Amino acid sequence: MRKYFGTDGVRGRANGLITPDLALRLGQAAGLIFRRGAHRHRVVIGKATRLSGYVIETALVAGFTSVGIDVLQLGPVPTPAVAMLTRSMRCDMGVMISASHNPFEDNGIKIFGPDGFKLSDETEREIEQLMDSDLAGQLAGSALLGRAKRIESVDARYIEFAKRTLPRRLDLEGLRVVVDCANGAAYRVAPETLWELGAEVIAIGVEPDGFNINRDVGSTAPSALVGKVKELRADIGIALDGDADRVLIVDEKGQTVDGDQLMAAIATSWREDGRLSKPGVVATVMSNLGLERYLGGMGLELVRTSVGDRYVLEHMREHGYNLGGEQSGHIILSDYATTGDGLVAALQLLAVVKRLGRPVSEVCHCFDPLPQVLKNVRTRGGAPLEADSVVTAIEAGRQRLGATGRLLIRASGTEPVIRVMAEGDDGTLVNQVVDDVVDALSRAAA
Repeated sequence: MRKYFGTDGVRGRANGLITPDLALRLGQAAGLIFRRGAHRHRVVIGKATRLSGYVIETALVAGFTSVGIDVLQLGPVPTPAVAMLTRSMRCDMGVMISASHNPFEDNGIKIFGPDGFKLSDETEREIEQLMDSDLAGQLAGSALLGRAKRIESVDARYIEFAKRTLPRRLDLEGLRVVVDCANGAAYRVAPETLWELGAEVIAIGVEPDGFNINRDVGSTAPSALVGKVKELRADIGIALDGDADRVLIVDEKGQTVDGDQLMAAIATSWREDGRLSKPGVVATVMSNLGLERYLGGMGLELVRTSVGDRYVLEHMREHGYNLGGEQSGHIILSDYATTGDGLVAALQLLAVVKRLGRPVSEVCHCFDPLPQVLKNVRTRGGAPLEADSVVTAIEAGRQRLGATGRLLIRASGTEPVIRVMAEGDDGTLVNQVVDDVVDALSRAAA
């Protein structure tokens, strides 16, 4: 267990858990961990569009510069842009200020190493230990303090990077695309990228005001995008989340397409083109059994990891896979990026659509997902999972589902909730199993 870091950086209520003091100490501790060698050390800092981003950014800048780290401030940019620029600008670290798909009241801090990858659990624990120690004796001398500088043309750099993931001669002429940027970090770059590639672009969720990030827009609230796609008879809808590291697709019929179907479509295309580095896809325990069966029918393996795109990526790096992701829409294409990139994943799908000349509804309906039910139980501390009644309900549920179903119970790494997920061929049974476990958890947590 870690004190501050969860499955995706440090995250919590702004000025609650995520205070200026915490951000200051995090900047100091991370700066000390990565202050290796005699060169001038640098960190890039990007952010989403939450009001609290100003406070957290200022505190981080103070923390990093106080231990002798130069800071390059990027302004509002997607999380994958921070990872990319960390590498291309030869920085020692990259930091993204974002709480992903959470409401504006929350915020978070994600850290990337010099290679553009998220930090290991071990490194995060080292940072936490330093954060809780007395750092006064490790601050930089007066002449060695860091400097801060705002970087221009960040949007243009990322747009060019995204476009280069497609074949040079491929364009999006003839496609009407609605893109929902969730009033978040990609509100400028996503519409511009699609337009430069030749698409007719209609953009929504592109008026951030500090408060409306993810509010009734974005990948977690696709109804606005569905309505706009139907209204304009668009060929595709693309919904990003607040920091644009995940994506949800809406086809021309107004049907939503999750990360499992997106991975299936890309895997099918890449297998045909010989682009899969290994005969398989890496996903989490949340991915639908339908995806596993579909890939198996093509001779591809579905390798499962713990929930969190960082764990997917760690397995991909260790075992040589180049395609992975999460049902929620974190799609990792390691030939191009070191983290999930919603825009690049959408571009890869659009490339398949253009090459096949088929509608998105056909390209993205690779399999019929098994009935899957997910419910959350809010906790107030304690250990309800250890209660005898809960253990009994879980065991009974697994026996009822048998070998053709799955029951997964896990504590969220970003919220004080326990998630209960079940799937199987019998939808009625799946619902009953989930309800029984949720009832047991609710009574134990009361």
